[in-house]
Amino acid sequence: MNLLLRKLKMGRLTEKGGNSLTNQKPSKLPSSFRQSLQARHLDCGSCNGCDWELTALGNSFYDHQHLGIDFVASPRHADLLMCTGPGSTQLLMAAHETYEAMPRPKWVVAVGDCAIDGGVFRGAYACEEGIGKVLTVDVEIPGCPPKPEDIIKALLEFMGKR
Repeated sequence: MNLLLRKLKMGRLTEKGGNSLTNQKPSKLPSSFRQSLQARHLDCGSCNGCDWELTALGNSFYDHQHLGIDFVASPRHADLLMCTGPGSTQLLMAAHETYEAMPRPKWVVAVGDCAIDGGVFRGAYACEEGIGKVLTVDVEIPGCPPKPEDIIKALLEFMGKR
């Protein structure tokens, strides 16, 4: 009973507020991909902040699957590669192999400031200045880490649903 009363008193734990998402250019996503999108997540040396936000997409509050977005275990089943982290030198070959294993058409999403331009790791000796220096990025989702709302909004815009 105490737990229920505390939950009612606290309310929603995730932040409400303005959207930090920058304007995206319209994508030329084929209409067959607008119903569902299969994404493969690749951690490219991140601090795991963005990874936790991607994990939060699967909880009952955000529930990415009812929007037609699903995470797959194999790059051979993926339409979209979601990269987090600045692109550490130890993962460059893995990023290329993962990208090459994906069927065409394929897209890359840079999730978080580190994946976009290196973020807090910019200038470090063991990483690139973002995954865009390694792969061609189609969508950028800024933030450190980006909110789950921003990630979902960017993916839905990419799919042409909003």
